[in-house]
Amino acid sequence: MRMPEWLTASMTSSHSVLLVGYGLAGRVFHAPLISATSTLTLNGIVTSNAERTIQARQDHPDAEVHASLDEALDHQFDLVVIATANATHVDYARRALVAGSHVVLDKPVAADARQAQELADLAQAQGRLLIPFQNRRWDSDFLTAKRVAASGALGQVHRFESTIGRMRVVPKAGWRGSADPADLGGMLYDLGAHVVDQALALMGPVVRVAATVRSVRPLDPTDDDVVLLLTHESGAVSLLCVSQVAAFAEPRMTLLGTHGGLRIHSSDTQEEVLRSGTIPGDEWGAEPAGTEATLRVFNDDSVPEETSVMLEHGRWPEFYNATAAAMSGIGRPPVTIDDVISSMRVIDAARLAGTTNTTVTIDPPAGHASPTSS
Repeated sequence: MRMPEWLTASMTSSHSVLLVGYGLAGRVFHAPLISATSTLTLNGIVTSNAERTIQARQDHPDAEVHASLDEALDHQFDLVVIATANATHVDYARRALVAGSHVVLDKPVAADARQAQELADLAQAQGRLLIPFQNRRWDSDFLTAKRVAASGALGQVHRFESTIGRMRVVPKAGWRGSADPADLGGMLYDLGAHVVDQALALMGPVVRVAATVRSVRPLDPTDDDVVLLLTHESGAVSLLCVSQVAAFAEPRMTLLGTHGGLRIHSSDTQEEVLRSGTIPGDEWGAEPAGTEATLRVFNDDSVPEETSVMLEHGRWPEFYNATAAAMSGIGRPPVTIDDVISSMRVIDAARLAGTTNTTVTIDPPAGHASPTSS
């Protein structure tokens, strides 16, 4: 039996990791996933916040905590993980690449596709990997949608609907709600990066984008409610909604095909479990009973048959397993920067479409060059 690439990689020595940022992204998402990867060792953490410094030392006593990236890069790390404010992503990634480290970069990787391409060019020149953290490719809901679409049960899939809706009456303070475009706040850059990535992975290249990108809450100058309509090269469409002003969060996803449809009611729970302090283990990613999806298939007489579908296990740990393997020269990176440049082209088009109230054509089409992991 052929061993998985990440398991083969686990037989190699461990790679040293510097985690830059110990807010929500660094503490809840990255640090536990890094700690759960046998071929990675969290040796350093960067934070200038006094409370987070104390928390980082308590959580990871074997890691050295640095007050600045410059201080940390006086040491050599195999991998630098950047989980800081959006506006710092490009600068920090450049500095880590020039220092000779591979980089995992949280979304958005840059302000636009041009900046993302410049980072990609630098990584190539340095001979280093630049891996975007698109962890939601391994969500239980998305993996289920991929499996059902690939099975052929729905016939030709012609529409994908994806909604991440939350309700926050009072906007968060800080850079996420900043009116300064340089801070890269708002939902299009935030959750929009995930739903666009998933739509391209599932439905193929995009040729046209229409969008509403708006601010609904009086105290929020950033886009807090975003609706995208993507037309794919195949003729299929994706309707994507991300909002901080959505009282109803379900259904999470709907797939419609020429012979039926799939409705996924509930969202992946891996974030919730990580927030509870749980480290990924053997039973990781199993969704609770009662969260099954609904599959409705019609025969040639248009008579439906409805069944419940168990959700796939969420598999966020695969991101860092595959990252470690790629660093060892085994297999492809879990996410390529070229894929995310394509996603950024769609986001750029959505920003323009929302501003000008027009439909924007993407030429050449924006699509993923590589198959996503499953």
